[in-house]
Amino acid sequence: MSKRIEAKHKLDRRMGQNIWGRPKSPVNRREYGPGQHGQRRKGKMSDFGTQLRAKQKLKGYYGNITEKQFRRYYAEAIRLRGDSGENLIGLLERRLDAVVYRSKFVATPFAARQFVNHGHIKVNGRRVNIPSYQVKPGDQIEIKEASRQLEVVVVASQLPERDVPDYIEVDHAKMTARVTRIPALNEVPYPVQMEPNLVIEFYSR
Repeated sequence: MSKRIEAKHKLDRRMGQNIWGRPKSPVNRREYGPGQHGQRRKGKMSDFGTQLRAKQKLKGYYGNITEKQFRRYYAEAIRLRGDSGENLIGLLERRLDAVVYRSKFVATPFAARQFVNHGHIKVNGRRVNIPSYQVKPGDQIEIKEASRQLEVVVVASQLPERDVPDYIEVDHAKMTARVTRIPALNEVPYPVQMEPNLVIEFYSR
């Protein structure tokens, strides 16, 4: 598991957007970037800068995936048939930690990664502690019985700030979830606009 080495909301400030849609994001109070010259960084961005920004935003959204791992997702996305940008989103949304987050078992992508890593999740009855594990449509994801009353789980399931998307079926009474299909980009409930095609262009240079 890669370690998060910077404050969660630093990315929000750098991008000038509330990446995760969280009420406590500093962008809700000040939309300009961090640092002494943050309010003056408004120049026109180059194509490279726009693509880099799109990559940083998408990579950061899923808990700051490492560059090496993110490149592997790109390589797999262009290998698959269909639109490479859509393929990239499908691969990211099928990460086990992403499914745990979307299912509202925990409050943030960072918490989801830690939750999986600590062995609280089973897939098809077997414990899986690899956050990047690729969930297949139809797989049964469940919280281990001994972990279902943890405060982090109870609080997250009641959060009003986001809903479970249509491509995941969740039973919060039994703490189980199932991915019904690989989502298209327009089905994924990002709080901000994601541009996976710019990410593909960035790596295709």
